[in-house]
Amino acid sequence: MDVLSDVLRAVRLTGAVYFDIHARAPWVAETPPVASYGANVMPESEHVIAFHLVMEGQCWVQIADGANPPVFVEAGDAVIFPAGDGHVMGTERGQRAEPDFTYYQRPRDRALPYVFHEYGGTGNPAWLVCGYLGCDKRPFNPVLEALPRLMHVRAPSTGLHLIHDLIRAALKECEQPRAGGETILSKLSELMFLEAVRHHIDGLPADSKGWLAGLRDRHVGAALSLMHGRPAERWTLDVLAREVGLSRSAFAERFTERMGAPAMQYLGNWRLQLAARLLEHQGMSIAQAAAEVGYESEAAFNRAFKKQVGVPPGAWRRSRLTSLHA
Repeated sequence: MDVLSDVLRAVRLTGAVYFDIHARAPWVAETPPVASYGANVMPESEHVIAFHLVMEGQCWVQIADGANPPVFVEAGDAVIFPAGDGHVMGTERGQRAEPDFTYYQRPRDRALPYVFHEYGGTGNPAWLVCGYLGCDKRPFNPVLEALPRLMHVRAPSTGLHLIHDLIRAALKECEQPRAGGETILSKLSELMFLEAVRHHIDGLPADSKGWLAGLRDRHVGAALSLMHGRPAERWTLDVLAREVGLSRSAFAERFTERMGAPAMQYLGNWRLQLAARLLEHQGMSIAQAAAEVGYESEAAFNRAFKKQVGVPPGAWRRSRLTSLHA
């Protein structure tokens, strides 16, 4: 079982390229916190991630609240903001700008992306492709919890040049639009994110903790594959430990140390995420969804869901369906 791919499917990762920006120095652009407009750009997604690909040129990037030092990005790099933080990009460090909310919405009379030519001044050129990735945040999204607020992915060591080249070709096609161009760009942005996460995993120190580090651990990774491959099975610490070749105590300690949570807690959270998708999209009853993911009683499922999400599963489903059809 490919655990990372399984999680990205279950949290419904969806991409969209919104901006094709051809700028000239000096220029500065500020993106507000995604929470202030996310429902406009990706209305079907609970959480929205902003990303930027530097196709040509270079610039500085910084989270707007100053939480990180400015990052210098060059052609072939990508910057991603998993938490949806407001941020500033520009040719000079420390610059700020006033966001134009006119463009933070999906156009109704044309296909994406918005194209800007000669943005800024008359100096050195830069080309940026920017967009969003939508996903679920609740009941359980371990990828979001494991990523830093700003991800700077340098292309040479990740294979992102291929993605840049494909996006470049797709944007060229948009000059003479053909059916499906917007979908091609959206899928390429999802691929870019997957490649960025893989690069982040590869760069983690050997003593790292958290979900992404756990994927890399031989024993913990094997246990995750089992739980994701057969989530409804009656897993216990004893059974998982035996399957991955450790004693019960050694496995329990290793899993908790690497992942930051006990194995059975992780399994319960993952089952809730799977059940949420069944409730929302498969039309199952609460009892059916609970049984499908391994809960022995509807009451136990209801308690676990409310503890994790804050509301019972029935109320959560009603609110989700209402928001999707608003």
